[in-house]
Amino acid sequence: MTMTDEELVAAFESTELPGDQFTHAAHVRVAWCYLRRLSTAEALARFDLGLRRFAAANGAAGKYHATITTAFMLLIAERLDGVRDLAWAEFSARHPELLIRQPSLLSQYYRAETLTSDRARRIFVMPDRLPAGR
Repeated sequence: MTMTDEELVAAFESTELPGDQFTHAAHVRVAWCYLRRLSTAEALARFDLGLRRFAAANGAAGKYHATITTAFMLLIAERLDGVRDLAWAEFSARHPELLIRQPSLLSQYYRAETLTSDRARRIFVMPDRLPAGR
């Protein structure tokens, strides 16, 4: 069964979404939902809180990663600029790079040792690699 945006966000926020259904693509879609209707700062705060709550409810509190969460939110926000009215199917088709879990888009911005560090897991760490062509 395919969920609407509203159903997905509600299931995420209530922690009723089964953990195995909260894939990388679902993470990106929920973040996109927040960023479509809230400011970037509000969306980041709400997603961060929701993700921590969801992880804890699913026995995976240790999986939360501050840098990955914030960096992906900012990349999604950047791609939403001027196109907040696109449906998820069209947005995700335009930006398939956001949906690839491995190798992650973040590998263009971060060294592997940075992303795997305890510091990057606890707090947002600025990118330490420039993407090609910038």
